[in-house]
Parts: sequence; C-alpha cells; structure tokens
Amino acid sequence: MANNHKPPQPQRRYTFEDVWAALMEGRKQQEETAKRMKETDRQIKELSKQMGGLHNSFGELAEHLVAPGIAERFNKLGYHFDDISCGRRQILDENRKVKAEIDILLENGDFIIAVEVKSEPKEKDIERHIKRLGILREHRNKHRDTRKILGAIAGAIFPHEVKELALEAGFYVLEQSGDTMKMDIPDDFIPGEW
Repeated sequence: MANNHKPPQPQRRYTFEDVWAALMEGRKQQEETAKRMKETDRQIKELSKQMGGLHNSFGELAEHLVAPGIAERFNKLGYHFDDISCGRRQILDENRKVKAEIDILLENGDFIIAVEVKSEPKEKDIERHIKRLGILREHRNKHRDTRKILGAIAGAIFPHEVKELALEAGFYVLEQSGDTMKMDIPDDFIPGEW
C-alpha cells in the first residue's frame, strides 16, 4: 500500500528585502493606477464639454429652423406679432443672476408668446416651461405689463405622449414636418394664459 501522505513543505522565510520589494512594487502599481484614473477623468471631462457644445449646437440649429416661419404660423391664428426675439432672452433677478431663459419671444400689443425649442421635447421640458412662464409673468407684472402671456413648445422629434401633455398644459405645439414647422391644434384647444 502506497503512502499518500506528503511530507510537510518547508515554509519560505521572507527577508526584509523581499517585503520591502513587494511594498515598493505595490506602491508603484498604485501610482500607475492613480495616473490612469486621472487621465480617464480628464478624458471624461473633455468629452462632457464636447457633448455640451454639441447639445447647444443642436439647440441653436432648432431655433434657426423654428424662428423664420413662427410668426407666420401664429399670424394665421390672428395674433399678428410685430416683434420677434430669438437667441435666449434672459430674465435676471435683482442680483443679475439668470432666473430664466426664453428661446423665442413673440410680442404684440396684446400678447406675448414664449417658445421653448428642443430637438426632442420631454415631459420635464413642459414642467420647466410652465415655471419659466410663471417667472416671465412675475417679471412683466413688475414692469406693469398686463399683456397675456402664452406658451409654445417646438420640437424636431415630438413623442406623442409629450405632445399630448404639452397641449393639456395649454401650450401651442410646433412640430418639424419636412423642412418647415407645422402647428396641429385640436378643435377644443384653449391656450393657457399666464
């Protein structure tokens, strides 16, 4: 019968030099990992900056697509706007801090329509626009401007659910259709007033 029992292996004894070398190797690896993480963070920041610029470019492009024909769309409804402002009009507080930005503002003697332009509007954009219109109303009240304020949202890609929410909120909806914007208003639509 064979003996399957192995004799005990002698344990290796580590010298101070062995431990020191292992510690130095671990430290070197930590430094290299930290350096790689720092480079990754830098790359992520750069990519975020580029994506933000791309988002702004899309927003500006959408405004340029919407603005040229927007007065005509509302004039067909009887508004006849004589003042159109594009390019993010800002409402500032008493400390000159931006409270709200408006992409396109249409004005005449009776009405103001604030238009929010998004490449693909989302539910949160409707909620933000409602708040923005409240800020605009407050601002205009301070200047004794009693014109009715209405809202509109324009988008290149308009999900059906978001379009329905915008209409329920009392917003005119402008939607990309080929190389122009169309406004499809339900028969029972009543614009919200702020």
